[in-house]
Amino acid sequence: MKYQYVAINDKNRKYKSEIMANSMEEAKNLIEQRGMRVQTITEVEISEDEVPIWQRDIGGTKDVHDIKLKDKKMLAFMHQMALMIKSGISLSVAMEVLCDAEKDKNMLRILQEITQNLYNGITLSQAIGAFKTFPTVYVNIIQTGEANGRLDEAFEKCVNLLKKEMTLRGKLVSAMVYPIFLIVLVIAMIIVMSIVVLPAFKDLFESFDSELPVMTQMVMGLSDFLVAYGWVVVIVVIALVFVLRTLYARSYNFCMWWSTTMLKIPIIGEVLRLNQISRFANMMATLTDSGVNILSSLELSRDVVSNKFVADCLNQVIEDVKIGTPMNVSMGRYPIAFDAMFVSMIRVGEESGMLGDSLRKMADMYEEQANDATNRMTDAMTPAMTMIIAGVVGFFVIAIVQAMFGMYDVIG
Repeated sequence: MKYQYVAINDKNRKYKSEIMANSMEEAKNLIEQRGMRVQTITEVEISEDEVPIWQRDIGGTKDVHDIKLKDKKMLAFMHQMALMIKSGISLSVAMEVLCDAEKDKNMLRILQEITQNLYNGITLSQAIGAFKTFPTVYVNIIQTGEANGRLDEAFEKCVNLLKKEMTLRGKLVSAMVYPIFLIVLVIAMIIVMSIVVLPAFKDLFESFDSELPVMTQMVMGLSDFLVAYGWVVVIVVIALVFVLRTLYARSYNFCMWWSTTMLKIPIIGEVLRLNQISRFANMMATLTDSGVNILSSLELSRDVVSNKFVADCLNQVIEDVKIGTPMNVSMGRYPIAFDAMFVSMIRVGEESGMLGDSLRKMADMYEEQANDATNRMTDAMTPAMTMIIAGVVGFFVIAIVQAMFGMYDVIG
């Protein structure tokens, strides 16, 4: 539904606009989240013709504040803002330039909304903070840049941080894709051999009415099972994945067990842990250098950590820091997540008052270690999986050849 409203911002300036929401209460909450007080709000009729195609979805119109942009689009926006503000272009003019040049319809809607909010006296950090596509960490960095008058530097920090995030996330995905691909390849080979290749020999073997070797009986039994009950296997696998995902989302104990187990897997666990620490350290370094206080930096940095066990450890660190415990002392209690080198460097940074520098050096060091660990994992898995694939194919071939030799004995 569409609502038309009149609201007052913190500078007592009136702001008249429209908003999409499921109810009037939700519309009021969304307006208040933008830092404004609602004076009047009324529901207005909306026709299908009014709604552009890019705004339509299964559930109706999509609020511009709920739109999610791709990282590359976010990166381009922040990079352009940094360049224009550094060149002395005013914020309002910079936004108008971006609106004129933007071709992406979703991004244009967001830019137009931000520009309108700026003209109504809302700060840039408040304006972008109303959109889900802008993570809180970037809003905080921009807010700090507004406070110290260095908005260009704030956007540059956002650019560097987002680039690092995209790089680390990409490397982590690449590290996981390769072993998963090899495992799927092995499973696919077994299925193809069992369903396509072996049935072609089954009638031939049975026509000679000779006793098949044990190995051949095994692969034929597997072939018969997959042909007859393959659909059951698929259903069981899907159900198992659903149950595991549900347990991971709803059971704290299972979530912690799974997350800890992932970190303990040889080689793979080390790659995951190093990537998590590198992302955390890089985020902390950027936030502390931007003037964000330690507690807020820890909370925002925790949100970029995908492993639930490491995130839970950081929750405990945050609680310890709140009561005055040094960060390095608290982190030292969780050796599975934070190794001795990381804790020592945090201690050096805290004691020297140069925590940002220590974190940045650690982020670079652990990123390099993560790359080395990824390469080691790839180097180790390539020959191992090659041997497994060769073993699977060899097992099926030997089973068929043994049966064929048995046929020749019967003929002879």
